[in-house]
Amino acid sequence: MKPIKLPFDATLRAKGYHFIVGTDEAGRGPIAGPVVAAAVIIDERVEHPYIYDSKQMTEAQREKAYTWIVDHAVAYSIAVIDVATIDRINILEASRLGMMQAIDALNHGYDVIVTDAMALPSRYGHHIALIKGDTQSFSIACASILAKVTRDRIMHELDQQWPQYGFANHKGYPTAYHVQQLRTLGVLKDVHRVTFSPVRQLLTEVVSLLPK
Repeated sequence: MKPIKLPFDATLRAKGYHFIVGTDEAGRGPIAGPVVAAAVIIDERVEHPYIYDSKQMTEAQREKAYTWIVDHAVAYSIAVIDVATIDRINILEASRLGMMQAIDALNHGYDVIVTDAMALPSRYGHHIALIKGDTQSFSIACASILAKVTRDRIMHELDQQWPQYGFANHKGYPTAYHVQQLRTLGVLKDVHRVTFSPVRQLLTEVVSLLPK
């Protein structure tokens, strides 16, 4: 893997923003499991040449990067938003809520917040919703890794409880195998997102077969 430069944070520091909060989420697309958000302030005196968008890193690379980030963070926090909340307020708002909870739990002052294209309420002060932020901002990339690794660990735990669904492999995404097992074994309460297709479609089909 070649060294990667994510220059956006350097441009912010050149303007006098030294404590930069990067925040991102993992798990918006799956039909099972929580959405996880992270917020992190990385010590501006350090850098890591191989940290990038978590989706483009291998699991082993993310695990190593996770340890480095935790060791070099001025402050970091991770928030987990459960399936019931996702179904109640929708995945976009659940992702925003996770980011807000993670930022609120930092217990450290900051100069600016950079998010991966997510607008925040005005009470968070100066923040930048950066399109494709995890490929431009080192701080966002670090947050994406914290969120992704945490969520993958949760999905491995769910796999231990319900190995027949294959959560460790597909991480809750609607793969052909996952959908087939969903149809064969049924919907898991508090694990599958009932407002997401094909979970919603399956539940609709079941209701339509009930006696009138």
